[in-house]
Amino acid sequence: MRSNRIGKQFAASALALAVSFGAQAVTDQDILNDQDTADDVVSYGMGLQGQRYSPIDTLNTSNVKSLQPAWAFSFGSEKMRGQESQPMIKDGVMYVSASYSRVYAIDAMTGEEIWQYDARLPDGIMPCCDVVNRGVALYDDLVVFGTLDAKLVALNKDTGKVVWIKKVADYQAGYAITAAPIVVKGKIITGVSGGEFGIVGKVEAYDAKTGDLVWTRPTVEGHMGYVYKDGKAVENGISGGKAGLTWPGDMWKNGGAATWLGGTYDADTDSLFFGTGNPAPWNSHLRPGDNLFSSSRLAIDPDDGSIKWHFQTTPHDGWDYDGVNELISFDYKENGKTVKAAATADRNGFFYVLDRTSGKFIRGFPFVDKITWATGLDKNGRPVYNTKDGRPGDPSKAEGDKGESVVAQPAFLGGKNWQPMAYSQDTGLFYVPSNEWSMDIWNEPVSYKKGAAFLGAGFTIKPTNDKFIGVLRAMDPKTGKEVWRYNNPAPLWGGVMTTAGNLVFTGTPEGYLKAFDARTGEELYKFNTGSGVVGTPVTWTMNGEQYVSVASGWGGAVPLWGGEVAKVVKNFNQGGMVWTFKLPKDRVVSR
Repeated sequence: MRSNRIGKQFAASALALAVSFGAQAVTDQDILNDQDTADDVVSYGMGLQGQRYSPIDTLNTSNVKSLQPAWAFSFGSEKMRGQESQPMIKDGVMYVSASYSRVYAIDAMTGEEIWQYDARLPDGIMPCCDVVNRGVALYDDLVVFGTLDAKLVALNKDTGKVVWIKKVADYQAGYAITAAPIVVKGKIITGVSGGEFGIVGKVEAYDAKTGDLVWTRPTVEGHMGYVYKDGKAVENGISGGKAGLTWPGDMWKNGGAATWLGGTYDADTDSLFFGTGNPAPWNSHLRPGDNLFSSSRLAIDPDDGSIKWHFQTTPHDGWDYDGVNELISFDYKENGKTVKAAATADRNGFFYVLDRTSGKFIRGFPFVDKITWATGLDKNGRPVYNTKDGRPGDPSKAEGDKGESVVAQPAFLGGKNWQPMAYSQDTGLFYVPSNEWSMDIWNEPVSYKKGAAFLGAGFTIKPTNDKFIGVLRAMDPKTGKEVWRYNNPAPLWGGVMTTAGNLVFTGTPEGYLKAFDARTGEELYKFNTGSGVVGTPVTWTMNGEQYVSVASGWGGAVPLWGGEVAKVVKNFNQGGMVWTFKLPKDRVVSR
């Protein structure tokens, strides 16, 4: 099931390198402490809470202009597009995934390849939104990642050899895995992609050592979850809901709600936080009701997969406003008390702050310039729909096969899509990579067929401004105020990182890695990587120097689904590289 370009001599050198770096197994405690450590990155999100905040301040606003390229590594072959991954670093070795379900181990000092693994993908894979992979998980002596044919693969971190492979779902029904798994209590936790094919979303836990399935939690109401004991499935229907309760007829059987972005974890409440995608099909007139648990955030018990609470951002979603965007845990003070909160910037254009212990709505506000489908949020955070011309029309009540078209903003690609935001513990601000665009959208008749697109809608995306589409925003979660913004000509499609050095890093489709002052938004640094940056940057220290790494390689959903927006980016070069930068020791400035 694989192609691995490593011979015996290279395996030996890889093991020798690992020994020379003092390589250690990655433990649960390493992962839980990731946000506090400087010399490694062992979790997706630079900490399980997903804040993407580094406590390192060696690189700061005074010296970031001296950041220099250290090395660049090519992913090679003709598979040069859609590099959305976040690198991991442990004991001087970088582990990074690439498009078409590939994984690399790289010497983090020199940029030399240690090993490469290529998944042998079948011809019939059906990724809706490009051939991306967003990262790996590290645990013990394993590197674990998901594939475009919906498998989990565990590799030995020193040799790249397969330890186990498990089928998570049927790729011929439209399932895939594009997100990085996370590791909690020795379990590999993964979601699935495929909402445009009428699949049923789910979150599953696998034993990291053996690959055995521990529990499964479907995310469409009516489908029961199970815990697996002694090889037998024991029903766990806690908060599973009854079939058809918020779905008409049998629509729940192919209800979508894909968990395609993966999740975060909060140790304070012992909760996994997963977002769920759009209900299927897009034509909402076929499925009246709230359609739980689609377009929602779920708090899931990591021990058995039961749902603790849910919060639905777009009930009866008719615009493909997936609720998958990351839910980030953070604390803040209010009236002298600590509030255990969590925040998410939804594709629907609203920013939500929730009580992470209960899922209770605290506050919400727009983070984009214009929202047309709703006029606001009520006291419980439920949208107040624009009932006049907000929802695309019912094709069954129109002449011909096309319902009445509406102009909706944001477009279905969202006020913010998959690209993760970051939270600074110093400024108390969230840094949100967002986009300003609208769409013409209409509904069409559709019926389910295994492996076929299950949309029932047509659309055209348009820019809403002449000079910019992307906006990097600094948002205050306590007030809803936009503190500063940076407008970018092309859509922003890469993740964000912030640091104790008062810096915010992100990339642009024009190819730049950029750094901004976290308090003012002043642009302080840029470097062109040669292709669009749609990956997520990380930082760490090695031998007393601070490093920054980011994947570069234009692709993802925008050039595939972007309509008129795609014209803006049609001349951007594809690519496949990971760039690593460092601040030389002689440029360190005390703050």
